[in-house]
Amino acid sequence: MNGDRMMENKRTFDGRRVLVVGGAHGIGAACAARFARDGARVAVADLDLDAARATIQELEEDHSGTHLAVQMDITDRGSVDAAVAEVVEHLGGLDVLANVAGGDDTGYPPFEDLDDETWTRMLDWNLLGAVRATRAALPHLRDSEHAAVVSVSSVNALMAFGGPPYSAAKLGLLSVTQNLAAEFAADGIRVNAVAPGTVRTRVWGEDGKDSERMRHMYPLGRVGEPQDIAAAVSFLASDDASWITGHTLPVDGGVLLRGPGPGDLG
Repeated sequence: MNGDRMMENKRTFDGRRVLVVGGAHGIGAACAARFARDGARVAVADLDLDAARATIQELEEDHSGTHLAVQMDITDRGSVDAAVAEVVEHLGGLDVLANVAGGDDTGYPPFEDLDDETWTRMLDWNLLGAVRATRAALPHLRDSEHAAVVSVSSVNALMAFGGPPYSAAKLGLLSVTQNLAAEFAADGIRVNAVAPGTVRTRVWGEDGKDSERMRHMYPLGRVGEPQDIAAAVSFLASDDASWITGHTLPVDGGVLLRGPGPGDLG
């Protein structure tokens, strides 16, 4: 009976060490909160160090120092390597890497007017950033018995919702996910991705209110919340997904069932 009670009290990520890259806001902050709630020691890495520290304060009201905020510029390999080293030293190792950082702040002109700088910036932010973080984390993940990498892509990688540079970068991330899953399976490292639809975050203005104009596209009748994506990331990082690798899980409210309608891409 006591053994059964202990099993009931054991949380999904008890004793595990998790790094959330881009964890200060939105989906990343929701992921950090989910992992911490489920027992993990969490490091939040973000370019905005003050916001990362604020997120950590919300995770540990007792200020015990269980979690860590660290500054990371995902476009700078030196910054990524230094941040991962700091995280591993503080946590004593690494079991899970969640690549959440990225985004699209570009108002795109017609394709023929898109310059190389825009393409390069989107690829660096949304593809190479995750590559840098995964490369830095890899030696430490090899030492874990529960190693998992989960990257946040987008439904833009799976259907033409507009924004070719951003969409191409997010699709590239899915190819990297598949290739790394195959390469590192023998090391016991699982690599998966999630592909969110529209999620209510600060990208959509104050409190994500502007995202509501997209809800008509979603068969489930609403846009996503950061916690919806965090739940999927947590699942793929957990032992419940121990026989899943190299896959992309759409978390999209059903939008991929029919895609955008006339005028939705304008």
